[in-house]
Amino acid sequence: MVERTVIIKNATGLDLAPAGILCNVAMQFVSSVTFSYEGGSANAKSILSILGSTLSCGDAITLHCEGADEEEAIDTVARAIENGLEE
Repeated sequence: MVERTVIIKNATGLDLAPAGILCNVAMQFVSSVTFSYEGGSANAKSILSILGSTLSCGDAITLHCEGADEEEAIDTVARAIENGLEE
């Protein structure tokens, strides 16, 4: 398993549009992709789980990837978040 902490940078936090982008990025990989945050954890491959995290701009999350393509998964998902999830 690999882990990396990133900061949510898009102005709207993880509302519907960015959550959908995050989910689509995570679903490209075989590995499990989850994240933890102050107060809980979420499955990055589930839009409802992401939306339930109610994260805002500036919040820190720790990504957790485990599986055959975990290194590529964590790099790609972290990069997407750091780039503001296309917003």
